[in-house]
Amino acid sequence: MSTTLEPTAPTADEAPIAPSSIRGIKNVAATVLIWASFVVAMIPLVWILYTVLDRGLSTILKPEWWQESQNGMTIRREGGGAYHAILGTLEQALTCAVISVPIGVLTAVYLVEYGRGRLARTVNFMVDILTGVPSIVAALFVYAVWVTTLHLDRVGFAVSLSLVLLMIPVIVRSTEEMLKLVPNELREASYALGVPTWKTILRIVLPTALSGIITGVLLGLARVMGETAPLLILVGYSKAINSDLFSGFQGALPTMINAERTEVTDAAIHRTWGAALTLILLVLLLNILGRFIAGRTRVRS
Repeated sequence: MSTTLEPTAPTADEAPIAPSSIRGIKNVAATVLIWASFVVAMIPLVWILYTVLDRGLSTILKPEWWQESQNGMTIRREGGGAYHAILGTLEQALTCAVISVPIGVLTAVYLVEYGRGRLARTVNFMVDILTGVPSIVAALFVYAVWVTTLHLDRVGFAVSLSLVLLMIPVIVRSTEEMLKLVPNELREASYALGVPTWKTILRIVLPTALSGIITGVLLGLARVMGETAPLLILVGYSKAINSDLFSGFQGALPTMINAERTEVTDAAIHRTWGAALTLILLVLLLNILGRFIAGRTRVRS
């Protein structure tokens, strides 16, 4: 006589864990890890911002800070402003952007839309090299060409040329990634209508990626506006106002910070923190302006 064993249902202790429960646990763990990493990353940022605001806010709230230079001021005398340094920083950075943005964007367009073969690989290799070049190396290269070879004076425009070497790779890589995010369907639809490649890039691809391109430009500006080595090597620091990029020494916020921090007087320390906060505010203002422009020019479906 044979007996048939009926399968028994698993008990509560033996019941398998549902896959959805495992996914839920992993999701919670990943969320906690991401938020913890965010908090850890924000701690030094908040601390730096608080310190700069606490020590520099009282200095930049004075009207003369934005209207006067440090011409005639001594290390122990309170007062004066950063107008000369703000003017020099903006002139050098904007001149750098005027040169870098067209070169960087066109290079990225070539690599994404046309780049094939040995030339494209060479351009990619050179951009990778420029990405890792320290600022002091870029400054020494420009010094060797501008001062040693061409026998020209150390001026603000030479600083802009060295900053170009630092800004171009940032723009190329960020623009390249933005162009790759443009759907190929948009290009193919344009080609199907008989639109040539250059017009498709100009009228379809670039406007679609414009928001990301502007963000890349702003990242590049933020990268170069705080550089000190090119300023120390290629132009001397001047406390007087000089708006001529091609003549004489010129003040800038990084060199103002460097000059004032070497002094131990209260007046110099206040100016150091004020210049640091001013530089942060300039970068922040450029980012807000860029976001506004990107929002107004974004292609809407």
